[in-house]
Amino acid sequence: MHDANDTNTPPAPAPAPSLFTWEFASDPYPAYAWLREHAPVHRTALPSGVEAWLVTRYADARQALADQRLSKNPVHHSESAHGKGKVGIPGERSANLMTHLLNIDPPDHTRLRRLVSKAFTPRRVAEFAPRVQELTDRLIDGFADRGEADLIHEFAFPLPIYAICDMLGVPPEDQDDFRDWAGMMIRHGGGPRGGVARSVKKMRTYLAELIHRKRGALRDRGDEDLISGLIRASDHGEHLTENEAAAMAFILLFAGFETTVNLIGNGTHALLRHPEQRERLQRALAEGDETLLATGVEELLRYDGPVELATWRFATRDLTIGGQRIAEGDPVLVVLAAADRDPERFADPDTLDLSRRDNQHLGYGHGIHYCLGAPLARLEGQAALATLLRRLPDLRLNAEPEDLRWRGGLIMRGLRTLPVAFTPESRPEGPAESRPGSPSEGRSESSPGSRPDPRPQAPAHGIPGTSPGPCRPANHPKSGPA
Repeated sequence: MHDANDTNTPPAPAPAPSLFTWEFASDPYPAYAWLREHAPVHRTALPSGVEAWLVTRYADARQALADQRLSKNPVHHSESAHGKGKVGIPGERSANLMTHLLNIDPPDHTRLRRLVSKAFTPRRVAEFAPRVQELTDRLIDGFADRGEADLIHEFAFPLPIYAICDMLGVPPEDQDDFRDWAGMMIRHGGGPRGGVARSVKKMRTYLAELIHRKRGALRDRGDEDLISGLIRASDHGEHLTENEAAAMAFILLFAGFETTVNLIGNGTHALLRHPEQRERLQRALAEGDETLLATGVEELLRYDGPVELATWRFATRDLTIGGQRIAEGDPVLVVLAAADRDPERFADPDTLDLSRRDNQHLGYGHGIHYCLGAPLARLEGQAALATLLRRLPDLRLNAEPEDLRWRGGLIMRGLRTLPVAFTPESRPEGPAESRPGSPSEGRSESSPGSRPDPRPQAPAHGIPGTSPGPCRPANHPKSGPA
């Protein structure tokens, strides 16, 4: 005999989660798990008001990233979806910086990528490794004797800025300006109104002037920096316009630095939250074995990677993804963070395992738009994490985990701050000003908050304080790799 209230009706599924809220930004993975199960290709309104399809399953994501029917060019964005001006990087259209790799399709994409890919060959990246290690050590020198630091502001943010500036050929005396502009651009709505667009315009003006100066100073022999290489290619019949050269330099700086900021920040955060995994890595490094470092960085890219959603794609015709019809002109956003925790592809996807071998993650995309700077980002990530763990072995989080805040924005995923504590490194005896990397080096008396300048050849002046600003819900999606 059964109670009259008994029923065989299965329980109703959990309600659809809220997306793009403060709570979602702190931990989006439960919401992505719900979408993968119940609405793997899901149409939603973004904070900007634009409606787009979110693709969350690994198989569908991999297909979409390589589907030539999905264009990167915003010209294919249907006007009914609120026009073309609300996608991409604020200010790039008015600054005439649209013709970069994230906004174009073949054959122009093929031509431009071929030109710039020469700077990111394994040989060229390996040659850059000593400079990356030098920057890494100099930045750690700036706070190692204090016993505490904000690893985003003092380490993860400046390291890739100075590295990519060096690779592009930005003179040392101008690199602080780039740090200012970059700091504004990753605030994701947290700075003054219109600040991102103004920073983009300033960067565009500077790049045009730099290209003009470098063109006049080119020597007959090959130049080392990337901007000079782009100019030389243009002058030798590759048909690279000045606008294309400026846009290329802009996107390499913009997309190339923030992915590494977030790789270092998110990766360090994950290791601090998983002490057993951090201790495994420290033991391996102490034994001189860097195998776990290489697989570990790949796992950190999968587990909580720097790019949450791949950049914009637009359907050039009606098509179907994951059984869902996508209309011509509709925007499509592949959710890399969701795909990389798909249990249909990864065993125990919510577990951090630095020794994971079967790890074909999508952290840097897939297909012809695979992140060009991934080798450099991996080099910087490995150098940063290994050096932190070796020099500051008892590194620990200096805040309650629930008090950490993630930056607003749609494409990237990164922390605003990462306060840490550790046993201070002892300083050698002697005048502070004579010690490389000492806190007094590179400081301005009028700027008590400035930090050591990690560039050995740079003038001794303070680095402007350009930490990422307050996090606010994004009112625009921004660009990045993939």
